[in-house]
Order: sequence, then structure tokens, then C-alpha cells
Amino acid sequence: MKLGNVDFDTYFKNYPSEDGYFGKYGGAYVSDELKAAMKEITDAYFTICKSSKFISELRKIRRDFQGRPTPISHLERLSTSIGRVQLYVKREDLNHTGAHKLNHCMGEALLAKYMGKKKVIAETGAGQHGVALATAAAYFGLECDIYMGSVDIKKQAPNVARMKILGANVIEVKHGLATLKEAVDAAFEAYARDYKDCIYCIGSVVGPHPFPMMVRDFQSVVGIEAREQFLGMTGELPDAIVACVGGGSNSAGFFAGFLNDPVDIYGVEPLGRGPKLGDHAASLQYGTEGIMHGFNSVMLKDENGEPAPVYSVASGLDYPSSGPEHAFLRDIGRVKYDVVDDKDSIDAFYALSRLEGIIPAIESSHAVAYGIKLAKTMGKGSVLINLSGRGDKDMDYILGLGNNAP
Repeated sequence: MKLGNVDFDTYFKNYPSEDGYFGKYGGAYVSDELKAAMKEITDAYFTICKSSKFISELRKIRRDFQGRPTPISHLERLSTSIGRVQLYVKREDLNHTGAHKLNHCMGEALLAKYMGKKKVIAETGAGQHGVALATAAAYFGLECDIYMGSVDIKKQAPNVARMKILGANVIEVKHGLATLKEAVDAAFEAYARDYKDCIYCIGSVVGPHPFPMMVRDFQSVVGIEAREQFLGMTGELPDAIVACVGGGSNSAGFFAGFLNDPVDIYGVEPLGRGPKLGDHAASLQYGTEGIMHGFNSVMLKDENGEPAPVYSVASGLDYPSSGPEHAFLRDIGRVKYDVVDDKDSIDAFYALSRLEGIIPAIESSHAVAYGIKLAKTMGKGSVLINLSGRGDKDMDYILGLGNNAP
């Protein structure tokens, strides 16, 4: 498949470029000191990712520790309730720790081990990345610091408890809106002070090069598995695939398996309470080009050109930018990015729970909601949704909504 100058037969060889760009997006906008640290990580990754020993160990971890491959489930009752289009979900909620995040955390922690690092540092919003990295750190015997905003600590108490039980040091971030952006800020500051002995394991396809590439590569196992499984189940490819997009790690890995196929691809951002600035976190829909956290992409900006306040019912999606590869895929037209609001996401949360016995993460519920809407417009065919995580972490918050539940 080819779109303009982009040949998807050779896409992964050419994108990102050697200096970390997807078209005009990406790069590494960091201090000279951190440039050396980024180069160290890049050199180590390109060396180790071609090592049969590294690849063999990662495959063994995925099989024997994570429980991969995760299955695909046909949502027969939900499909019947909306028409003839058949809905399926890739069950990353069944990956160990309950979400896709462990896919790259085990890879990043294994990389840290090979580099001789003693500690891993990360930010987390919904807590799934924090739990995954705390799990990886425990597995490899590494120290672990997790930065998390005060607001998210309150919303995601079960995951905070899990991180602490796993031995991680959960560091509360109280400044600003005290959510995901501020957690990233604090984690970067800590990494800059201690980069010689630790590695910052970014939780999405964001940040300076090589992280957008590296996280995508580790997450591509989701798309590769899903493609093979769907063909085995149905004898054909899905007509469309759908995934939620905050920073965009689950979607980048999921999409990677299908970029060169005649499949419609949809990324779903959080519209939150509506399109007014501050009421959503839909950067690809409403943002403009800008640099934050060491990379160039699209971002939501305030009147001063700084990252704007954002909001979403899903803690893992309330980030004012998106991964540079997503911005690139949007610009060239390979992926369509659209939005779903809080209400439709919560409705989808209950629909999947009550019709299929699967309780999704609120983040994943955005993708489920969009998959349902898309199916209603298609008339026939199939839609494969990436169910990026399970909803255990959201129980108290969802029940606290009370009368807002359907």
C-alpha cells in the first residue's frame, strides 16, 4: 500500500528517520546532557533489539509471565443488539496486570537490565503504566519510582495500592492540575538529575526519540497477534479497526499490524465534556503543532502557546498532546482520528459489561463506544476493537457517578 510518498511495504524501515522524525513530527528536544542519555538508550536499543538473546528472553517473558498471546473475543450479543455488523475485541485486558502497558514495560526494564541501570522511573495517569512498570521492576530486581498526580491518585486508588505492594515508590505530584502532564514534568525532572543510574520508561509513544519508536515496537505485538488471530478466526481481515488514543501506545501497537492492509483504521480521542478548551483532551482533533516533553507533535495550547489544561473521564487519556507518529498518520490520511465524549464512553462501559461480561477500562470504553457508532453506519462487515485494559481500577469511580449511570 502507498499513500503519497509513504510506501507501507517499507514503512517501519523508514519511520522514524535516523534522528527520530515521522515527517515533521518527533525529534529529541532536550538539554545537551539529556541528549547524551537519549543517544545511550538509542544505541543500546538498536544493538540489543537485534540480539537473539534479548529477543528470546522477551518472547519467553511474554509467553510464560505475561500470558501472551491474548485472545480475540467475538461480541455476539452486543453485535446482535445493534445490527448485522460483527464486533470483536482484542483482549489486552487479559494481559498480565490488566492492560497493554506491560508489553513495553517488560521490554524497557529488560533494556535497563542490559544497560546496567539500577532504577526505572515513570509517570502514570490511570495507574496501569505504573503498575506494569512496578511489576517489571519487581521481576528484574530494579528500584522503581512512579510519579502520579494527586487527582489521579484519588481516582485510581486500587492501582496506587498495587504499585506500593509491588515495591514501587509512588511520588505524589501536587502542582498545576495534578494530573498526567504534571506527572510527566516531574518524572523528566527526576530523570535529568539521575540519568546515569536509571532509565526513564515513558508510558506511551511520546517523549524524545527513541521512545515513540521503542514503545511502538514493543507494543506492535498486539497488532501482529490480532491480525494473525482474526484471519484464523474468520478467514479474512476486519473491515475496520478501532483503538483509543491519549498519548497513543495501545493504538500505535495495534495499528502497526494493519498499516499495510486494506483496513480502515480509527483512533478515538476523548471529547470529555465538549469541544471547549479545557473540557477535553482531543489534541489531534483540536490541537496545533507544538513542542512539549521533548518532542514535536500536535498539542492543545492556551492563550500563551503553552500546554492547555485538559480533561477526560479517563485518567489515561487526559494528556494535551499525542504521539508524533499519530500526528503523521493523521496528516497523510492513513488513520482517521475522531472523538467520543464522557457520556457515550460510560454508556459503552455498561453495555460491554452487561451484554458480554467484560468490564473495560474507561479508556478502552472510548474505543468500544466508537466501534458501536461505526458499526451502526456500516450496514455489514466487521470491526475489531482494541480493548486496551480492564476496568477494575475504575470501579469506585464509576460507582461514585451514581445517578449518571445508565
